[in-house]
Amino acid sequence: MQPAENSSEESKTSFTWQNIIDWAQTHYRDRIFHKDEQIPARPQLIYLVNQGAVRLVSQTKNVTPEMLEINLAQAELDLLEESFLGFVGAEKPFEIVTQSSFQIQAYAHVDETHIAWLYWQDLKNWPGFRQQLYEVFRYQHQRKLLWLSALGQRKTIDRLTSFLTLLLEEYGVEQQEYCCLPYSLTHAQIGSAIGSTRVTVTRLMGKLRRQGIIKVQSDNSICINSLKLLEANQE
Repeated sequence: MQPAENSSEESKTSFTWQNIIDWAQTHYRDRIFHKDEQIPARPQLIYLVNQGAVRLVSQTKNVTPEMLEINLAQAELDLLEESFLGFVGAEKPFEIVTQSSFQIQAYAHVDETHIAWLYWQDLKNWPGFRQQLYEVFRYQHQRKLLWLSALGQRKTIDRLTSFLTLLLEEYGVEQQEYCCLPYSLTHAQIGSAIGSTRVTVTRLMGKLRRQGIIKVQSDNSICINSLKLLEANQE
């Protein structure tokens, strides 16, 4: 009886999602983005990833006292330091939060990423979907806490493996003894996420590859062997 109820609930959710996407298209609230194209997202709107994937990054002003002392030009002071925050996959929502010290930017991570957007008040016709959004955003917040916990580890290799594990737990696709991320990530993006450099990430990824813990596919997507990672952590 329970599986039938779950199937009915999933069907209802899918139907509501499509209704909202149709509404957004009717009201010219959707757009398709190319890979790496910035999505002009702003606070107080809800964004729905109908297909494709979105990459979220934070940008903070990288201004040090030394820079101020040598009177750098304002254009140079406006240089931004970018940190990878995570993905939002298909049929998932996201929102943008802006603080004075940083900004969150959204980019299409793959071609043909279809985004729709609406205001919270637009959901008055779908009260059940509004509650589902609250639950999704609550879950995303819990994942961010896990992310912060992983980044608190002292060793870079531990931060790296924890980061990859968290990504694969959420987005991974099983392929024999490996679990593979459906999206590619550069070593620079990984470094920005774990507080390290591209050079260090490249060196550590090479080490993990030689140990058989990870493999990188032809499209540069990363796969991890959880069993070998567990064995390595126990040594």
